[in-house]
Amino acid sequence: MATGQLFSRTTQALFYNYKQLPIQRMLDFDFLCGRETPSVAGIINPGAEGFQKLFFGQEEIAIPVHSTIEAACAAHPTADVFINFASFRSAAASSMSALKQPTIRVVAIIAEGVPESDTKQLIAYARSNNKVVIGPATVGGIQAGAFKIGDTAGTIDNIVQCKLYRPGSVGFVSKSGGMSNEMYNTIARVTDGIYEGIAIGGDVFPGSTLSDHILRFNNIPQVKMMVVLGELGGRDEYSLVEALKQGKVNKPVVAWVSGTCARLFKSEVQFGHAGAKSGGEMESAQAKNQALKEAGAVVPTSYEAFEAAIKETFDKLVEEGKITPIKEVKPPQIPEDLNSAIKSGKVRAPTHIISTISDDRGEEPCYAGVPMSSIVEQGFGVGDVISLLWFKRSLPRYCTKFIEICVMLCADHGPCVSGAHNTIVTARAGKDLVSSLVSGLLTIGPRFGGAIDDAARYFKDAYDRGLTPYEFVESMKKKGIRVPGIGHRIKRGDNRDKRVELLQLFARTNFPSVKYMEYAVQVETYTLSKANNLVLNVDGAIGSLFLDLLAGSGMFTKQEIDEIVEIGYLNGLFVLARSIGLIGHTFDQKRLKQPLYRHPWEDVLYTK
Repeated sequence: MATGQLFSRTTQALFYNYKQLPIQRMLDFDFLCGRETPSVAGIINPGAEGFQKLFFGQEEIAIPVHSTIEAACAAHPTADVFINFASFRSAAASSMSALKQPTIRVVAIIAEGVPESDTKQLIAYARSNNKVVIGPATVGGIQAGAFKIGDTAGTIDNIVQCKLYRPGSVGFVSKSGGMSNEMYNTIARVTDGIYEGIAIGGDVFPGSTLSDHILRFNNIPQVKMMVVLGELGGRDEYSLVEALKQGKVNKPVVAWVSGTCARLFKSEVQFGHAGAKSGGEMESAQAKNQALKEAGAVVPTSYEAFEAAIKETFDKLVEEGKITPIKEVKPPQIPEDLNSAIKSGKVRAPTHIISTISDDRGEEPCYAGVPMSSIVEQGFGVGDVISLLWFKRSLPRYCTKFIEICVMLCADHGPCVSGAHNTIVTARAGKDLVSSLVSGLLTIGPRFGGAIDDAARYFKDAYDRGLTPYEFVESMKKKGIRVPGIGHRIKRGDNRDKRVELLQLFARTNFPSVKYMEYAVQVETYTLSKANNLVLNVDGAIGSLFLDLLAGSGMFTKQEIDEIVEIGYLNGLFVLARSIGLIGHTFDQKRLKQPLYRHPWEDVLYTK
């Protein structure tokens, strides 16, 4: 168990199982406290990835969403608190997975009903690895002015009323989350407020105990006194009794164990929490209160007198000069959300688009964070701009040069190919530039220029699985799938596509590795043994070489490479390049004032 402070103003958490309201309350608390960075670094939603939009004061921010705990921890290595909002069915497994991550130090389990056997395993693992579990069945905890877990302390109005936006001098620990909110208010009325508050949860076996946190508070210089609210049932309070007797606690402790009314009932009473059930005289509230009092804690005669006992202890410390009451500060105003703002006349509206590639705010536009002036001054080319806007990074010069070569070589392939033909027919029908361009672009697909991604996908899969060209081609044949990137209507083994040869020459000269291209060439050698037109075409050449670019540059992870191929980046290169030629054909037809195109009868087979 940790021996000192758990949280600070820079603490960040990973939030498991997305819940909008608790996260927004955490972010609102951050803003109220004047934190510079949000306390939620990332969200874990099994099976989902992307971003969630939330507010950090008046600013809307995008918090990353990860599909696994491992991915989130790797992406946010400084986030050391795991807030688990999973249901009781999966809370234990996800909590154990989090505890096993080296970056996670504290795990808060919100769910009630977690099996006791599972909780015991979590406790044992946490203690043997010097980690902290708060809960299960907890609302969490809070360090005033610094960090809070989920719904701890309730609404912003309650937080302001309890002065939790700045640190006080009192350390507080309780089993009950609901009573914690009540006690935060009570403590704020008669002291300078809490420094840290923890609700350990109401289960029979809490992940951390009352005494664990009191001993921590005792080691925190800013905590000058401690307040404990226990309850009947279990023997957790007796570990605190022993700590007091052994002199391990040298700061004043004001304590009360609730549930004294249980003796008024003739039969045994089960209160709200699983652990709030007396199993004998020692577990009664009266016995615990008496033991705490005898050990040296300040114990009032009733809950009603609890507030007065806290005040008396605090006032005494002030008189002795051990506490200098905190100077009051005015917290900032939290902007209202849309629904309430409509009534009050104040509005903050959410955005509808997230953009990570460009920003036109400020003095000049930026591409992936690079100002337009820098792009011009540094002599960036079209390939460099594509690398910024498509890949969100500046690629090495040989990479951007390759991109430019692809654009140049694929810009046009004459008027007879289907895309150019469609554009020409549309332009001659008197349509505008955009209509003519789009009519040609719509032809791009698996049979015309759209096979680059498929070629890359199949070549990569085959190479990575170690398939021989024979195994790869024959397996595709069995599936009834033509090998993308292989075959041409005109080119033959003895009449290769010059564009393919130029691309291969550039890659062999400039790329650190061409393993995927060489594999594609081996596949071509095998397919040419079957038919003379089954050559590596420009789609196959670009697809395989782009894999070499991505893998060889060292600037992309395996996951990023797979995503680039899956999304369709490589087909995008052909679309971009061929748009140049299609625009040219449109202008050519307009300039020549060509009439409406009608296909000649003699070129049509009329049949029944």
